Amino acid sequence: MTPSKFFVIDFDSTFTKVEAFDVLADISLEGLPDKEERKKQIHQITLQGMDGSISFRQSLEQRLHLLQAERKHLPPLVSRLKASVSESFKRNREFFTTYKDHVYIISNGFREFIEPVVSEFGIKPENILANEFRFDASGKVIGFDESNPLSVNNGKVEQLKKLNLPGDVYVIGDGYTDYEIKQSGLANRFYAFTENVEREVVVNNADHVTPSLDEFLYLNKLNTVISYPKNRINVLLLENVHPVAIKHLRDEGFKVDSYHAALTEDELCERIRDVSVLGIRSKTQVTARVLQNANRLMTIGAFCIGTNQIDLKEATRRGIAVFNAPFSNTRSVVELALAQMIMLMRNITEKSNKMHAGIWDKSAKNSFEVRGKKLGLIGYGNIGTQLSVLAESLGMRVLYYDCEEKLSLGNAIKCRTMAEVLDQADVVSLHVDGRESDTHLIGQREFDRMKDGVIFINLSRGHVVNIDALRQAILSGKVGGCAVDVFPYEPVSNDEEFHSPLRGLPNTILTPHIGGSTAEAQENIGHFVPGKFMDYINTGSTSNAVNFPNITLPTLENAHRLIHIHENVPGILARINQVLANHGINIVGQYLKTNEQIGYVITDINKEYEKDVVKALRAIEHTIKFRVLY
Repeated sequence: MTPSKFFVIDFDSTFTKVEAFDVLADISLEGLPDKEERKKQIHQITLQGMDGSISFRQSLEQRLHLLQAERKHLPPLVSRLKASVSESFKRNREFFTTYKDHVYIISNGFREFIEPVVSEFGIKPENILANEFRFDASGKVIGFDESNPLSVNNGKVEQLKKLNLPGDVYVIGDGYTDYEIKQSGLANRFYAFTENVEREVVVNNADHVTPSLDEFLYLNKLNTVISYPKNRINVLLLENVHPVAIKHLRDEGFKVDSYHAALTEDELCERIRDVSVLGIRSKTQVTARVLQNANRLMTIGAFCIGTNQIDLKEATRRGIAVFNAPFSNTRSVVELALAQMIMLMRNITEKSNKMHAGIWDKSAKNSFEVRGKKLGLIGYGNIGTQLSVLAESLGMRVLYYDCEEKLSLGNAIKCRTMAEVLDQADVVSLHVDGRESDTHLIGQREFDRMKDGVIFINLSRGHVVNIDALRQAILSGKVGGCAVDVFPYEPVSNDEEFHSPLRGLPNTILTPHIGGSTAEAQENIGHFVPGKFMDYINTGSTSNAVNFPNITLPTLENAHRLIHIHENVPGILARINQVLANHGINIVGQYLKTNEQIGYVITDINKEYEKDVVKALRAIEHTIKFRVLY
């Protein structure tokens, strides 16, 4: 930056997320019976002053009259404002200290609460221009300095004229008064700041809309804590992902687009072209063809447990990290399995159907307690183990089989083969993953091994059970009751009719893939997966990634972080370090981890380096992806 560039920044709803007068009203009017009415009036008067319905001075006088503010209200106000600084401003403290001589805060607010907030960012007192309160002897606010040009219309323009800054002026703000500086010819460019509030008239008159300070700094090639503004990172969330996930990602500054249903392969191929972050649930199929069209995709999040709907091998080959939510909905699935088990053992669905038809069938026929029965678990992972513990608390005996070595919990008995479980179990419950090799894991042969009248539950994956074989087992009485939550083909949205050979069968509970669909589980997932997205994008951490080497990284401090994803072949780390050595770059920290397909190298380096080094690192043979994280 040349010394001839100056930055004029607004305070309310720009430097801070809030309007200071709104916060002051909460404090000064506390305990008054007409508090809420006064707050509404203050807000309305603020808008009238902004749109020109009344003069700014009138707006100021009327609001102060309603506020009944006192000096004692200022410390709690300042405390709240400090906690409400805009996120992108907090991220970019270094900008303010680096250019402290060229940053001006010009506000129609009041110096008494502005200076304590912005001074913590290194902004010089003489560069803070605002109104000032007048107090009486008791400390009550009785007015303001009426000689201050910022107390009247066009005050910011007049203030800029007095400053007579010797160079280019860039204005950042959310209000029309900020645009007026540009309109008057005193500023080279006006940036409409929309991180906290978006005003149509301001946006329409702006030279550039900047959803965050990151965007402004990026456009002007100034120091920034991130290499690429988050508002330019497109996030696509499908299948009605919980609103809390959308909020988390938008609060972080990402541009988020959400859709209530799954997309077909053709639709997704079209929508994903400029998407950097993709969030799905179980129905969206992320195929190799989809990934071929994903030119900018960095990461995929499955807002569920399973990831078999994603071509993990192709995603890994393209350097796309995949995350899921392996624990967030476990309890919900377990509770449904228990509920269905009891319902089926008691033959409740058949009793209920008869009651709706007007038939009173009070009998204990085909109605049993679960206590003392044997529960056979096929799959003993996060869900299977928790179901095992809860089933034991109901008095059940638990047998389990897993293709991997798993330590039994409680009194559960490990079986050497799946057949050993099927031979003994009164209830068979499937909790396997979605690997292709599990297709038709349960078919006619397996049903034939089961006890007559067995209760059968599948809350895992639709393709693991031969549906035609299950239908015959139900009709023959081999299966006395069944509950199925997952199907080989599932409708892509609630508008599509559900078809299945299992429809209309006796003592059969069919549910639309809702094992994890509780408010609690979906909210937990809505917190968890975006957290993984942000960790990966912000720090490079891959903890809990299903296809990447897992690395948990420290927060980046006073360095630049280089992220290099490459094919897992020998010698790449040496080549990376040779490039850095050739450019005289000192390594602050370095982390390497590999899996069968890829290597993942994180290198922290000093901030001062020639940009040619980036080009050289990208050019290393076998490089899949490379990015710079500030």
